[in-house]
Amino acid sequence: MRTTLLPVLCLAVAAEAQELHLTTTGYTARPQCSKSFASPSYYFQPFSYSLSETVRYATSIPSPTVTRTYAPAYKDAAKHLTTNVSTTTWGSWLPGKTAIHATDTHDPYGQAAWSSMWLEADLQNYTTTGMFSTTVSPTPVPTSELVLPPRDYFGPTDCYDFPRDFVFGVAGSAAQIEGAIAMEGRSPSLLEKLISGDKPKDYVTNENYFLYKQDIERIAAMGVEYYSFTIPWTRILPFVLPGTPVNKQAIDHYNDLINTVLDAGMQPVVTMLHFDSPLMFVASDNITRHPDIGYNNAGYQNETFVDAFVNYGKILVSNFADRVPIWVTFNEPLLYSFNFQGVDNVVHAHAQVYRFYHEELKATGKMGIKFNDNFGVPKNPKNSKDVQAANRFNEMQLGFFANPIFLGKQYPDSILKTLPGARSLNKTELEYIGHTADFFGIDPYTATVVSPAHEGISACAANSSTTNSLFPYCVNQETKDVYGWNIGYRSESYVYITPTYFREYLSYLWNTFRHPILVSEFGFPVWDEAEKELSDQLFDSPRSTYYLSFMSEILRAIYEDGVHVMGALAWSFVDNWEFGDYSAQFGLQVVNRTTQDRFYKKSFFDLVDFVKARQH
Repeated sequence: MRTTLLPVLCLAVAAEAQELHLTTTGYTARPQCSKSFASPSYYFQPFSYSLSETVRYATSIPSPTVTRTYAPAYKDAAKHLTTNVSTTTWGSWLPGKTAIHATDTHDPYGQAAWSSMWLEADLQNYTTTGMFSTTVSPTPVPTSELVLPPRDYFGPTDCYDFPRDFVFGVAGSAAQIEGAIAMEGRSPSLLEKLISGDKPKDYVTNENYFLYKQDIERIAAMGVEYYSFTIPWTRILPFVLPGTPVNKQAIDHYNDLINTVLDAGMQPVVTMLHFDSPLMFVASDNITRHPDIGYNNAGYQNETFVDAFVNYGKILVSNFADRVPIWVTFNEPLLYSFNFQGVDNVVHAHAQVYRFYHEELKATGKMGIKFNDNFGVPKNPKNSKDVQAANRFNEMQLGFFANPIFLGKQYPDSILKTLPGARSLNKTELEYIGHTADFFGIDPYTATVVSPAHEGISACAANSSTTNSLFPYCVNQETKDVYGWNIGYRSESYVYITPTYFREYLSYLWNTFRHPILVSEFGFPVWDEAEKELSDQLFDSPRSTYYLSFMSEILRAIYEDGVHVMGALAWSFVDNWEFGDYSAQFGLQVVNRTTQDRFYKKSFFDLVDFVKARQH
């Protein structure tokens, strides 16, 4: 029997106060054995090669036998729209190759006006869109690509099954895979200006805009049930604001994408905004980055943002909600809006879209919002100041949005007393915003160890004018526990393998915000994977360990902790553009950047095999 090396945290949540109370317990290094053996005996016997591989194949999703509907079709849903829904097309723009000298200068939404947005974006080195310019027809995935890889020696030993309605799928985002940025009417977004210097841009990425049929074919061939993707605001509404024309090419494209998902036997999950805010909302020279929070001044605080987003959201659900069972309004909005006005705008905009979806369209699908938050755990769970710091960190990351949306409660005191310009929501606002989500989306990639700022939380929070990098959280974040151990196995990026903390997190979320939890992203970029030979990239056992341990803890949270986990979506279904970086590979498939060929990784097979073995 060995003693505990790393404390396993046991959670008890005071939901009303949103406080985290932690205790420690130990674990046994070896399970109890049911039989004992006498001393071994040694002997010779004829030798033969006895090990042979049992060939197993991934099982494709079967063709659908029925297609459910969740809302009125567009011709009926459009009756609920109060702004102009006229459609038009603009074509594509390439420097020196397209009609940048259009003559329709009298039309505020014509070709000249559309092209001028790209001229004003002043992109550097943008000269091509890659290999494709039209949609590529899919080809069946060869059986030879669907052979399951050798198993890892150690694996999960649970005895639980996933609930029948558990949502299992893979995810991606348009900005990180589509490319084709100035084609078929799309206008500039924040992300075209975010990455400077010689880092990879989003101009090409995975060319999924033209290869989506093949990508869907490959996902379905693996047996995945849900495909989560995003729709770019600037493709649907190139001029962004209410009353401006809708891009017919974009509507047709995503109609076909959704139908392709359904025809493949899968279900679509659609996110409305995933970091790609329209560039018109933000001065491109005024984008700042906080070392812990992320990018600020990304447009969410713009005075026209709420009305514009609500109009965009209404157009999306009116066109597509009849076939989409799950909607997400915002992806990780804290990373791009950690100022009071930005978050306040997100909260109000989300609530309006939710009420339009359920109350006006009478839609029966689910709509939620998803957040980022590396779960804050106290450095020393026996130290009350560390526990207080962890509570504050989690509250500021989540309660800022979730208090009003999920509980109908006021913004946390930590926000109101810390952020400049903060104000309380009035009673009417709380009643309107409250309970406007059907699930709590969370992207819980890893955990972070938290302790108070050196000068104390109160002293740090009292002075917002300082250059203190810990403001506004006013806590230290690190990756080592109180004994000096890393909290888990390290990845290429900030992610550590922290499955036991993940289970605690699920309990915290369920007991605090009291809504079904959708694990809307989770994934692991293996250290230095991009530098390895292809065969070594494909045999990605650390990623398998990450996924299987996290999925095991989801099952334990469901059955042992009573937590309603609605589903899990792996990030990402393919290596993609990580905002100026291709080296941090989160994907379940490798991409050849020259040919755009995809190759399944071992972790993809292991994850799907794990789930399929535990379904009724």
